[in-house]
Amino acid sequence: MSIRNLGPLFHPRSVAVIGGSSRAGTLGERVLTNLIDGGFEGTIFAVNPHRVEFEDAWWIDSIANLPEAPDLAVIVTPAATVPEIIDALGKKGTRAAVVISAGLHDPEIRTAMLDAARPHLLRIIGPNCLGVLMPNAKLNASFAPRAARPGRLAFVSQSGALVTAMLDWAAERHIGFSSVVSAGDMADVDFGDLIDMLAADPATDAILLYIEGVTDAPKFLSAARAASALKPVIAIKAGRSTGTAKAAMSHTGALIGAYDAHMAAFERSGIVTVDSLTELFDAAQLLCRCRPTTGGRMAIVSNGGGAGILAADALGHGGGTLAALSPETIGALDRTLPRGWSRANPIDVVGDARAERFVDATLAALDDPGVDAILVIHCPTAVTTGGEIAIGLTQALAKRPPAPHKPIIACWMGPANAEAARATFDAAGIALFDNLDDAARGFGYLLRAGQVRAARMRAPSPLTLGEADRSRVEQVLGEVRSAGRTILSAPETRAILAAYGIPVVDARFAATPEALSQKFYDRSPPFVLKIVSADLTHKSEAGGVEMNLPSREAVIAAATAMAERIAREHPDAHIDGFEVQPMVAIRPGGEMFAGYAEDPTFGPMLAFGAGGKAVELLHDRALGLPPLDDGLALAMIANTRIAPLLAGYRDVPAVNLQAIVRVLNALSQIAIDHPEIVELDINPLVPTPRGALALDARARIADPAKRVPLAIQPYPAQWEAELTTRSGVALYVRPVRPDDESALAEMFAAVTLEDLRFRFLSGVSTVGHDRLVPMTQVDYRRTINFLAFAGEQLVASAMLASDPDGERAELALAVRADFKGKGVSWTLVDHVMRYARAKGIGTVESVESRDNHAAIALEREAGFEVAPHGECGTEVVVRRRVAA
Repeated sequence: MSIRNLGPLFHPRSVAVIGGSSRAGTLGERVLTNLIDGGFEGTIFAVNPHRVEFEDAWWIDSIANLPEAPDLAVIVTPAATVPEIIDALGKKGTRAAVVISAGLHDPEIRTAMLDAARPHLLRIIGPNCLGVLMPNAKLNASFAPRAARPGRLAFVSQSGALVTAMLDWAAERHIGFSSVVSAGDMADVDFGDLIDMLAADPATDAILLYIEGVTDAPKFLSAARAASALKPVIAIKAGRSTGTAKAAMSHTGALIGAYDAHMAAFERSGIVTVDSLTELFDAAQLLCRCRPTTGGRMAIVSNGGGAGILAADALGHGGGTLAALSPETIGALDRTLPRGWSRANPIDVVGDARAERFVDATLAALDDPGVDAILVIHCPTAVTTGGEIAIGLTQALAKRPPAPHKPIIACWMGPANAEAARATFDAAGIALFDNLDDAARGFGYLLRAGQVRAARMRAPSPLTLGEADRSRVEQVLGEVRSAGRTILSAPETRAILAAYGIPVVDARFAATPEALSQKFYDRSPPFVLKIVSADLTHKSEAGGVEMNLPSREAVIAAATAMAERIAREHPDAHIDGFEVQPMVAIRPGGEMFAGYAEDPTFGPMLAFGAGGKAVELLHDRALGLPPLDDGLALAMIANTRIAPLLAGYRDVPAVNLQAIVRVLNALSQIAIDHPEIVELDINPLVPTPRGALALDARARIADPAKRVPLAIQPYPAQWEAELTTRSGVALYVRPVRPDDESALAEMFAAVTLEDLRFRFLSGVSTVGHDRLVPMTQVDYRRTINFLAFAGEQLVASAMLASDPDGERAELALAVRADFKGKGVSWTLVDHVMRYARAKGIGTVESVESRDNHAAIALEREAGFEVAPHGECGTEVVVRRRVAA
């Protein structure tokens, strides 16, 4: 489940506290007191076999005797009683419960609770949580010692202690919340569910998360991706330092830590991450007062030259830049500031500045078109107080029209100086900091949140990927399985890489040293000799690699010595044979590694970085999730310390980055196509004039049924189809890809104006980039857009977008004018219904203009029922239940 039955959590009309009490000091008394003191306007039931003396709560001795089903139940009884209570509430008709009770870590009790809830679709927050606070609904269903002010921030935390800390911090700064949810153990309702609810909540402008662990990674990332396209999502992940290293067959597996895997997944889904609770508070303060921005050019106004310079230095760490003031701005400041002002940014208004100078400098900077944001810094002086300057500045700003996309941030240096101005800035809705680093870093979060949303609207990156010989891979894997092995040899692994177009070294295998003499080719020495043994995954450590061998004879002698040494030092290792390869010249620092391994939360996790023998010591790697494209692969490369070396330096030429991109894309596709391969490692991967060459590789297979699923659903190739309309038109139908934007634009240009109005239910004359992006860059978990081609020409589009539960999906169809009346719509709708049935979608519906008679007739014929929609009577909804 996802958001089903979570509505009552946000706007209940009645609340029952199961275990509510009037006995002082009990948990039930604390929750009831908070509910009443919070001003909840609905009915409050206190359910307890013992009398409850609360004037504003209705005492009921049992759930069975409740006069109505409460919208929301809050349970504070002992753990062992919870399953029975959940069952009774479900039978009564309650569909949402907050289980504050601890002790449900016992697997039997936890399972019994979930089993009791399931038949009634009753949703559970918790257990082991602080409760929930919905200030806009005047609901404080928690035992928090402090209430939350109404506002537009949402905070979801797995830690109840973090909730109380956030409430204390926010109260001192007059920051309010739309929702505060202590998620607890997340036995049922998890981050994905809550993010989906908050993304759709019009009272929430930004979402803050404290995360200890993610459950159902695909749902979480899908929800986060959808939410971050609408509003900022900021997260702090606990557990950075716990157990990041683990034993693994591959270098990739050894280098992927749980914290770093979470960071990679968060970045991919558009979540902005912070490293500390202080930074989360900083982000919260800015997000509730400023809109995210994509412009990083900041003007700094300060009465201390040194403070301005330090702020400029700190600005770069968050991604911002120092704005260049226009000549007009400098001229305006020349007329108002003393002769000794800096005449540049940072704008030094000089140490004896009073409020007037701060006002003049700030307003001039706001009017400069080359300035995106303002940081105003006050250093305490004896001339005037920080409180006086804050009053003068905020009054002046209130008198002029607001600059909607130019955040203003205040930094009053020193805690005492800041406290003197805090009430003034709070009333004006301006974020206030007492040190430069926090102010600059906070602006960086605002900037990153804006950039995440802007990135959604950029043109997609291409995907550079050659043809894959999947049958060759299956042949290799079949041979490994038949031999009863899980570890692939280097030759077997290189065969898989070659099948996906990754260049591999020309290596020859021989079972014995004597047989090596038959495996040489017309290459000049030197040569490399390697042992082939599934029992020795790290060959060099076992003495299984000899380099710079000058001749055929030297290779054979080295193989004989190597076999004797391995037999002596590793008697349990089975030697399959030997490989001889040409020595490949490697440029300085030119050894790289690339691969993937399974993360227990997010499934296959790709890695790229510095390679060679010291790969684990260097620990230089960037992580990414499949599926990749060229842009994502390039971003992985750029996030490594070796990236500057790959760009070339001094007499060392740049490498072919596109060749590395092709390798990463191929690894991503292998992880998608072959779930059996749970680890695959190329080390070293070296740049060559041809591009990039895999010298050595290893892989491991496992039962694909036990593999952690892909966190991001890849392109669903299984839904490509060759179809024929009733009039005999041959169609090739496939799901949309990000690079289909230009084809869709061309198709919509050939759709009649009337059909465009029917498709978008508005007077659209052209379909621009802003509409095409959500049609092409889709989350296949929730949305699919089927494109129908007649030959090379795109002739129709059928987009199906489902709610987070998959219970309901909305269909939108468009057909080129010259292909209307040929059965294209019918054929596409039939294909969509097959897809909906396979996905388990409950209902497919479409909102139609009442005068779109052709579409309504077609949908009636296809089994849809027509019902009124909206209040104006100009639209109808056609709806069809999908057969199981």
